[in-house]
Amino acid sequence: MLHTKLCDLLGIEYPILQGGMAWVSTAELVAAVSEAGGLGIIGSGHAPPEWVEEQIIKVKKATNKPFGVNVMLMSEHAEQVIAVIIKERVPLVTTGAGNPGKYIPSLKEVGTKVIPVIPSVALAKRMERSGVDALIAEGGESGGHIGELATMPMVPQVVDAVNIPVIAAGGIFDGRGLVAALALGAAGVQMGTRFMCASECVIHDNIKQMLLKAKDRDAVVTARSTGHPVRLLKNKLTKRFAELEELSTAPEELKKIGLGKLRAAMVEGDTEYGSVMAGQVCGMVTNIQPAHEIIKDVISGAEAIMERMLKSER
Repeated sequence: MLHTKLCDLLGIEYPILQGGMAWVSTAELVAAVSEAGGLGIIGSGHAPPEWVEEQIIKVKKATNKPFGVNVMLMSEHAEQVIAVIIKERVPLVTTGAGNPGKYIPSLKEVGTKVIPVIPSVALAKRMERSGVDALIAEGGESGGHIGELATMPMVPQVVDAVNIPVIAAGGIFDGRGLVAALALGAAGVQMGTRFMCASECVIHDNIKQMLLKAKDRDAVVTARSTGHPVRLLKNKLTKRFAELEELSTAPEELKKIGLGKLRAAMVEGDTEYGSVMAGQVCGMVTNIQPAHEIIKDVISGAEAIMERMLKSER
């Protein structure tokens, strides 16, 4: 019941992508998700091409299943990272913070699928015209950099506007979210926050424990005044951002405060002044479990819901 056109496009068993989160989505997590039938995605962030290549090689040694790399196009290393992806013939690239158009011909020459993350219908149409293979429609419920639209109203509008597969992201946690996304017309989902508490995820344990304690209103939006809002878990950093924004602090100064804070959180375990990017499903994360159990839980939950729906119609 849950085999969609996205599964055929990417050669995966289940229509579940693991979000490419910087300092979070390393080879260990990526390989585990792909082995479990989903599609793991390396988060390159601002990392240099050498690091990305090392991660790709690690994934290839751990699994022969499809996987991907997320490229943040505003990174100073984006062009070199794309060159590594082409050299290593990575099956999939997801992109954010820019237009992948100039890279598409070279990526497609080696068989790499290109799927940008988009926050609006207008950008979805533009990306389709550029020749991408699918789209990730990411609502503001997600962690990290966000757009203004929520997942529920955006996904069906994007689905109606384009003729390529759409993947729903933002606020997806379990089988209920997957069924809802499919009902909206999506061909699959991308999940990030839940995979942060996968046992294979190598982020600092302080951050995993912070997620386990998080409540429904703990993922707040900061830095709206910069034009690049970010959703983080509440801590002293988010409080400081709020104070400075009330004082109309210049966007350039606010950006300086955020520099290096994501690494401080995910690698060093700074829960007070680190940038703990996580989505609004944070309050649903209650345990640390292997990636294959997360995928199994999502799929079995979705199948149970769909079975109940079919029975109610008979």
